[in-house]
Amino acid sequence: MRRAMRSTEHAAGHAVRESKQGGEGRVAADSGLPKCAVAGICGGCESVQVPYAEQLAAKDARMVELFGHGRFEGARILPTIGMDEPFHYRNKVTSPFAPGKRGPNGGRQILSGMYAAGTHRIIDTRGCLLENERGQQVVQAVKALMLKFGIAPYDEDRHVGFMRHVVVRIGHESAEVLVTLVTNGEAFPRSGAFCRELVKRCPFVTSIVQNVNTRQTNVILGQREQRLYGPGFILDTLCGLSFRISSQSFYQVNSVQTTVLYEQAISLAALDGTQSVVDAYCGTGTIGLVAASRGAAQVIGVDTVESAIRDARMNARHNGIDNAQFVAADAGAFMRDLARSGQGVDAVLMDPPRAGSTEEFLEAVASLAPKRVVYISCNPQTQVRDVRYLCERGYALRTVQPVDMFPHTSHVETVALLEG
Repeated sequence: MRRAMRSTEHAAGHAVRESKQGGEGRVAADSGLPKCAVAGICGGCESVQVPYAEQLAAKDARMVELFGHGRFEGARILPTIGMDEPFHYRNKVTSPFAPGKRGPNGGRQILSGMYAAGTHRIIDTRGCLLENERGQQVVQAVKALMLKFGIAPYDEDRHVGFMRHVVVRIGHESAEVLVTLVTNGEAFPRSGAFCRELVKRCPFVTSIVQNVNTRQTNVILGQREQRLYGPGFILDTLCGLSFRISSQSFYQVNSVQTTVLYEQAISLAALDGTQSVVDAYCGTGTIGLVAASRGAAQVIGVDTVESAIRDARMNARHNGIDNAQFVAADAGAFMRDLARSGQGVDAVLMDPPRAGSTEEFLEAVASLAPKRVVYISCNPQTQVRDVRYLCERGYALRTVQPVDMFPHTSHVETVALLEG
């Protein structure tokens, strides 16, 4: 795994440099970078034509701007951990379908791909440099079979048509492939023949499910689902543990960097077999289960989503982990109850949504007073706000480790260690 090849102090003085053609985000024709036909149009990434080392340098500089310049005395801001192979890392490929122009024989074409930035206009992104290539192959096969079987794509303006989306999830280590066909109705004529033909064209597919979404909404998945082929889920390995992944499961799309992210978090937690740990915003329990298998004496995972807690319990049983329990509750209220009962914990792992945490939750952390707080964030701007709040209540920021989860985008995830 390659780190950014410069210190944060050095990176702070570097922006993404302009090319001979001029303008940020453009590169010279002889740069040797892979070329994206829809760069600047597609909403999937914005820096694919910028040399990767420059992307990492820009992210280093951004982290220094947020956390450095003496804002948190004594804090180490480490270089962003990048990828050795920063292409085709997305192990979840999603494509909408829509009716296209009429062909010369009078039949309508089918559009697939991604939405153009800021619009609902679909552009063809086959050959995407970020998506898993087998996932792309499934998208094209489904589109071809829609034409063969006379299946109409969904028209979101008129709320007619049958096939809305296809979602493909690929196990990074297992190579198992789950295909979810999202339909605007439950009746799926000749679904058996459709699935047989899809597996024939893409023999690596191990499971196919139909997800029914009849709502007029931008939300991709509905609540009703039926298995069409295979077990209806896939298994994959992360940090040495096996996780069951269904269409509804939350699972990071970059498995390589998720392993890096979790390893960094566990390392910063400094678990030695004696600590009790609360995994707040635990979701399906991935980081908590890793902690339970890597030195935590006891892990309590807490999340408000009951289906996620059910998945977390199942994942614990699946991996034979008996020193982790999962509770469906508000994490802040749960920790306040622990503090009132006099039951302390040694560490809190927290991974809140992009909006960050709440003052109520952070007050609960301060009242519970764990020695270490390991804060994983997908939005460093809200993380800075929350870290400052904890520092005003007796904690000190020790380390910030950025991880490049989504190369060729502006997104960066961070792991921060606070000690009380």
